[in-house]
Amino acid sequence: MAAIDTLSRRRFLAATGALGLGALVAPNWRPALAAPNLRAALTAPVDTPARSRLILLGTAGGPTPKALRAAPAQAVVVDDAVYIVDCGNGIARQMALAGLALGAIREVFLTHHHSDHNADYGNLLLLAWAADLRRPVGTWGPPPLARMTRRFLQLNAEDIRTRIADEGRPPLAPLIRPHELRRGGVVMRDERVKVTAALVDHPPMAPAFAYRFDCPDRSIVFSGDTRPSPALVELARGADVLVHEVMYLPALERLIASEAQAGRLRLHLLDSHTTTEQVGRLATEAGVKTLVLSHFVPGGDASLTDEVWRAAVAPYFAGRLVIGRDLMEL
Repeated sequence: MAAIDTLSRRRFLAATGALGLGALVAPNWRPALAAPNLRAALTAPVDTPARSRLILLGTAGGPTPKALRAAPAQAVVVDDAVYIVDCGNGIARQMALAGLALGAIREVFLTHHHSDHNADYGNLLLLAWAADLRRPVGTWGPPPLARMTRRFLQLNAEDIRTRIADEGRPPLAPLIRPHELRRGGVVMRDERVKVTAALVDHPPMAPAFAYRFDCPDRSIVFSGDTRPSPALVELARGADVLVHEVMYLPALERLIASEAQAGRLRLHLLDSHTTTEQVGRLATEAGVKTLVLSHFVPGGDASLTDEVWRAAVAPYFAGRLVIGRDLMEL
């Protein structure tokens, strides 16, 4: 509902002209004796409608489904184009709940190949094709992305053949164009965004990436899964928004209590993720304006309220701090 309410508010403001001074005065009125700088101030828009939208489609961390939060996925929307970062389980339905057309997907970026980030990579594109996807989609991520794409198409070959024959759909394979990434740098650029990748530290998964989207109106960075990483600090330097994973150490023992391999899981979490203190310090070092917490670990613990997460991070970050929620729009 947050995404819908925000969009409705923007449309109302744009329709009424409330985003500029012209809505407050007669349309032909001009200050005859105003100095040039005053005239410019009076006629310039008070605010410019944002071209980019950031929608948190899923904010849980970890591979198992959770009642409180959906699996990791985000959307950057610029004009009518949708760019996806990570494809956790259920992403297509989360897009529908957010009011995003599946056929509007232009590019898909995977940060790494843990199942909570790629489980619905193929499914998203298959379901988009079954809906209204008719243009090619570039997909970006670590190897073996190309092999994964081929095998997914093989797995669903019968359904694809049937829908082509019965529903007149175009072949799906030519619409998916995978690009395997092995190093950082600018990986994709179009008329709306420039996307830059950085290698981050998420052992044992390598390579793993963070992504920065430089949009017409702001910059948005996604950490992916990572422990504190100098490369991520540089990628996020001066960014308007940093969406970063977060782990709450006091609840860690409750999270792994039921795991048969508790010791190994504890070691992985501590070695591969970012604590509440660390994420606050990292965002401060990078000089980001807004820090958005997501990929919560634990993500299914109802006792970890927004206030708990905020209190654990705020002492280390003085900027705007947002506790992410599924379908939140920023």
